[in-house]
Amino acid sequence: MKIKFITVGKLKEKYLSDGIKEYSKRISAYADIEIIEVADERIPDKASLAEETLVKVKEGRKILDKVKQDDYMILLDVSGKEMDSVSFSKHIEKCMIDGKSTIVFVIGGSLGHGEEVLSRANMRLSFSPMTFPHQLMRLILIEQVYRAFKIMKNETYHK
Repeated sequence: MKIKFITVGKLKEKYLSDGIKEYSKRISAYADIEIIEVADERIPDKASLAEETLVKVKEGRKILDKVKQDDYMILLDVSGKEMDSVSFSKHIEKCMIDGKSTIVFVIGGSLGHGEEVLSRANMRLSFSPMTFPHQLMRLILIEQVYRAFKIMKNETYHK
């Protein structure tokens, strides 16, 4: 099983980077892990709707260039499906049972996702109706993936 995280933009905060490294190490006991950062596009000041759409298209192409045809793509999207940790774990386990060898989690840029990325997603997942900083969301997501494996294997994890 391979887990890929594709994110738009560079991670800048050391404390977040340290947390992501720690959870990456923990997940590696269960699956191969790869973190891919694609460059974000510059958003003009007072960008028009057309300019914002172009930014999402360009970022989306960079994302989709990293996704293979048979990858199972889970897109983080505020209007996606909400799940608790146990349901999320069961969903990942079902993907594995169904023969999905690679699950790709995608966190888009600050403007969200373009139509091409939205239509490619196998699943749209929301952690909350709240908005989180993209860099912080990376840490939250990777922790939840680790938690999902712990639940799947019936291993204890602090509550």
